[in-house]
Amino acid sequence: MADAFKIEFQSPAMPESGDLVVFVSDDLEPGPTARDVLGDAVGLIARAAKSERFKGKLKSAMSLAAPAGLSIDRLVVVGLGGEKDRADFDWVTLGGFVAGKIAGREAMAIADFPGLEAGADEVAEMTLGARMRAYAFDRYKSKKAKKGKESGKNAKSDASDDENGEEKGGKLVFGCADPSAAKKAAKIREGLADGVSIARDLVNEPPNVLGPVEFADKAKELEKLGVEVEILDEKQLAKIGMRALLGVAQGSERPARVAVMRWNGGAKKDKPVAFIGKGVVFDTGGISIKPAGGMEDMKGDMAGAACVVGLMHALASRKAKANVVGAIGLVENMPDGKAQRPGDIVETLSGQTVEIINTDAEGRLVLADVMTWVREQHEPAFMIDLATLTGAILVALGNEHAGLFSNDDTLAERLAAAGTATGEKVWRMPLGPAYDKMINSKFADMKNVGGGRNAGSITAAQFLKRFAEDTPWAHLDIAGTGMSAPQSEINRSFGSGWGVRLLDRLMRDHYEG
Repeated sequence: MADAFKIEFQSPAMPESGDLVVFVSDDLEPGPTARDVLGDAVGLIARAAKSERFKGKLKSAMSLAAPAGLSIDRLVVVGLGGEKDRADFDWVTLGGFVAGKIAGREAMAIADFPGLEAGADEVAEMTLGARMRAYAFDRYKSKKAKKGKESGKNAKSDASDDENGEEKGGKLVFGCADPSAAKKAAKIREGLADGVSIARDLVNEPPNVLGPVEFADKAKELEKLGVEVEILDEKQLAKIGMRALLGVAQGSERPARVAVMRWNGGAKKDKPVAFIGKGVVFDTGGISIKPAGGMEDMKGDMAGAACVVGLMHALASRKAKANVVGAIGLVENMPDGKAQRPGDIVETLSGQTVEIINTDAEGRLVLADVMTWVREQHEPAFMIDLATLTGAILVALGNEHAGLFSNDDTLAERLAAAGTATGEKVWRMPLGPAYDKMINSKFADMKNVGGGRNAGSITAAQFLKRFAEDTPWAHLDIAGTGMSAPQSEINRSFGSGWGVRLLDRLMRDHYEG
């Protein structure tokens, strides 16, 4: 997590050293507050822009080192674009962009945005983006980058990323008209930023460090925020009847766990809502072993479970007025002599039987039992599961959207709206009887894969739908977004923490009293 990165708030002023960040639209004119701070030096912007061919386009920047007549080290001018860029302006991304430009340094950003109306909430959204951009996972580097220790006139004119695309340290001070209001609004978002960082940390941890037991211990840490956490061990899971989940785990020396997290922030009469995460801490594919190339990325096959833990942290941190259950199935899928085989038939907790065709289609087996347990024990108003479930969703949607499958139109529409609002976008995919027939088995109630390569993400969702039964349910296939997603202005990490902001926004907008 970006512990070394600091964010503060004060009245706008010219700093004695470090960087000054000002914003301009495509006419290159700063706002009145920035003009007052710059004084006669405001003319530097237009003169430098001509030689630098800076047009003030959205998410463009120009840096002036040791600007004449000013005590600062750099003047950083950030473009906000023009009228065409005003619709659905993304303040979080802007905050990430600014943090990237001042990474490892100290800067004052004048919160004056020509052509845009901005108050405490917009500045707070920028702080969220800045914190997300500043995240770095470098705990296993024996020689950590010393970025951020440079200062003075000889400092680099533009901070660059380290070899992992992660940026270190620094301090960003927002010069605001009302610093106390901005600080209060930003404080509300700190728990959300921390939740994203927690999810990223879990995905980034090496698989020799983070097994099912260790992951469950991380979930247990939520108790300090008032979350009730129950850890179910192998004996308890066997007694309950989670045979499908245990079948996935039986090839590993590491014992399975299920972590159940409960936040009781709503009225006692209110049904809880439930979030369920696939937590395969490492996925070799089992007996149906994966190709060696890129298998190291399979430490991230628990990104769904990581999101649920991060979300529960975010909700508890802001004392969300809702009753929420978070449940994660934690296993390791290994090709041992005791491992599950293709051709095996397993009885799930629901009583439905599954013929194992491919042991690399293991996540749906884990989710099936956890979904059944949550549905029967907690009777939730709805269930949403998250899983890095299929490579097929990457073929369909790439890294731009998560696949959304649902048996409830209202829930699906609300998820889509939250995705648009946060930039964690989803795309609804079809379900239907023809697809459902593809997972029928000759020997059991169903098989764990469909026929051949076609519609792989859909048949996986059809499998899960059988365990949702009549409960409103949505499935998010995050194989393209939860890990190894393209780097952006707010994420430079292998683990993206995708889904924490999406589901937090869903809860804020629709499910809190």
